[in-house]
Amino acid sequence: MSIRCFARAALAATALLAAGAALAAPKVVAGPGADPQCFKPWEASTTHLQWPAKTGPYRVALVNGFVGNTWRIQMIQTAKAYVEKPDIKPLIKDFKVVSTGTDAAAQLGAIEDFINQGFDAIVTIAVSPTGFDRVIRAANRANVVLVPFDNVLDTKEVMQVNEDQLEMGRMHGRWLVENVGKSGALLEVRGIAGNSVDRDRHIGFREVVEAPGTSFKIVEVVGNWDDGAAQKAVADALAVHGKFDGLYVQGGTTGAVRALMDAGHPLVPVSGEAENGFRKLIAEHKDKGLKGLSVGQSPGMVAVAIKAALSALQGHPMPQLISMPIPSESYKTLEAGKNFWPELTDNFFTANAFPACGVDISGIEIMAQTKEDRK
Repeated sequence: MSIRCFARAALAATALLAAGAALAAPKVVAGPGADPQCFKPWEASTTHLQWPAKTGPYRVALVNGFVGNTWRIQMIQTAKAYVEKPDIKPLIKDFKVVSTGTDAAAQLGAIEDFINQGFDAIVTIAVSPTGFDRVIRAANRANVVLVPFDNVLDTKEVMQVNEDQLEMGRMHGRWLVENVGKSGALLEVRGIAGNSVDRDRHIGFREVVEAPGTSFKIVEVVGNWDDGAAQKAVADALAVHGKFDGLYVQGGTTGAVRALMDAGHPLVPVSGEAENGFRKLIAEHKDKGLKGLSVGQSPGMVAVAIKAALSALQGHPMPQLISMPIPSESYKTLEAGKNFWPELTDNFFTANAFPACGVDISGIEIMAQTKEDRK
């Protein structure tokens, strides 16, 4: 072959490889997408993505990061229960779970490993909202559906599932303004530093409580979305600052309220997560002055993320960003056996049903699962 012919052949091969790589990435397509009642676009302008259809059953992995709180443990248990559901199990050939901690490099490495093993879809709670460009490109080259949920990424290159964290922060802020007034001392108990959920809830909350016309003094501590950590953080804050007029707790709310009670602090409005223990405390003490708002970031979101990944693998158009409803209850609406359960543990998260998606996993099914990695 002449040099000229060889060059033409090399260029043609390069073009074919480039075309193949382009075809591997999801296409931007017109909506509506599949099952819009379940997979609701974040907003009217949300784009839709479509992957080439694959024949199932599929190999699916869950790559979790931090696992040091009960929400993450229940999320893993929920995922294991969901893939065993009669309508989902036939679609799953292999399901693996790994938790990598708070090290972003370890999480990226785990995702790449599952891509290299030939998994079809990977759902993940991102340690950081940035730094995933390399694994997104790797997933696209291998035609792997990558679905961040809960802690999502600052990108529109992958399909993602989440509740509106900014709006959730605003909900907490509005409720505290309604129940505390427009001034006073507030304690804000944040989650795990460095991820998008903590950041966005904080921004939404501050947007309301620092709006013109308000004059709050706000003390900020870190509770890591964990009862024990939040209880200690609140106890320390009370020891230093003495008194607060209201609390906003991203997670670990049961521990935060117990810290108030242990310190003999007056019962003040507390806006927190959908932990069963928090709701039990509200129900028990609401007549003594404990007003509470319990807003749920559901561990059951993992089931919707898996369902979305399976739909994408079957070639259905999907919204790039799927908006989940924000379930909430207050001290006025709590009802035992309906939205909290006296017989279940304090650290059970109560919001696990998404009727529009056909996802309703019982507490018994969830708690029967182990929290360990599934390798």
